Amino acid sequence: MRKLGHPDKELRVCYEAGPCGFVLARFLKKKGIACDVIAPSLTPKGSGDKIKTDRRDARMLARLHRAGELTVVHIPDERDEAIRDLCRARTDAVQDLRSGRHQLKAFLLRNGYRYGEKTSWSAGHMRYLRELVLPHPAMKIVLEEYLQCIDATNGRIERLEMHMKALLEGWHLAPVVRALMGFKGYQTVAAMITVSEIGDIHRFAHPRQLMAYLGLVPSESSSGGSRKQGGITKCGNGHLRWIFNECAQHYRLPPKVSQELTTRQEAIPKAHRRQVQEISWRCQNRLHERGRKLAARGKTRQKVQIAMARELAAFVWEVMRAVTPLADGTYAASTARRDPAPANSGATKKKGRTYTLKTK
Repeated sequence: MRKLGHPDKELRVCYEAGPCGFVLARFLKKKGIACDVIAPSLTPKGSGDKIKTDRRDARMLARLHRAGELTVVHIPDERDEAIRDLCRARTDAVQDLRSGRHQLKAFLLRNGYRYGEKTSWSAGHMRYLRELVLPHPAMKIVLEEYLQCIDATNGRIERLEMHMKALLEGWHLAPVVRALMGFKGYQTVAAMITVSEIGDIHRFAHPRQLMAYLGLVPSESSSGGSRKQGGITKCGNGHLRWIFNECAQHYRLPPKVSQELTTRQEAIPKAHRRQVQEISWRCQNRLHERGRKLAARGKTRQKVQIAMARELAAFVWEVMRAVTPLADGTYAASTARRDPAPANSGATKKKGRTYTLKTK
């Protein structure tokens, strides 16, 4: 940078996003150098350009950056990125647990042992595995090692979840997490993963932008006057798309404000509690009705699931924008409508206003 004239000259730098993260971008910004991180998959490239060298890529990036043709990646706050790494570590532990379980069941299956009950990995299943008698000592060693790996991974998941709950209290986005936990299907882990992965919700001016970021919008192959849509793009944040698909499964059940959901909604700050309750109830009715109609039309379970996850993204966008303050400390205008309160939520109407009654 000094060879290029820093600090006497204004420099603008860009580099492609990769495994090195945002350390270099933060370092350059502290030095007063404007630095952008570019999305490599969205860089314009010629169809016949197969030559890829460092010097050639650097020149191409410099020309496109000067022309404003590059897509900039959002650089998260250091605190938000640390929480996101913790959430991703928990997901890695869950994947390791799933892998260990598959390896153990595959080992038993190829040796002719199969658990006859319906529910796997319950207390009864673990007792069956620990009391299983194998004909050869080597087989018993393999079984014990797999069981030790599963137990260690379970403890790892519990420790990570405990740390997530402990660090949530001091996180500046804790009110947003509490508000998202007011939705059906969202508890501490799912809410923290969603908020940490999305980051600044105000960078999405419309919920369709968040849907595209999740890769939940249909792909399109159009030519001339014809327009053909295919499966979802699956681009963007795959970890976040997985969480939305998991949480959307809860909306297959009829709308209901359970006791657990009521307890979570009471933990929302009073300034946003009523607004979050309205959005949450509207979300339950909308997604359940959407899933019911698509299933009645004969759509497959996977298509119904994706459609509900896409609809859920719009409600998450609305509640996060309502609770997350802007840079000047104000809040974005809400688009929430005042729908009737659920019949089982203990709410009653009087003189045009809705009052929530606490019930035991």
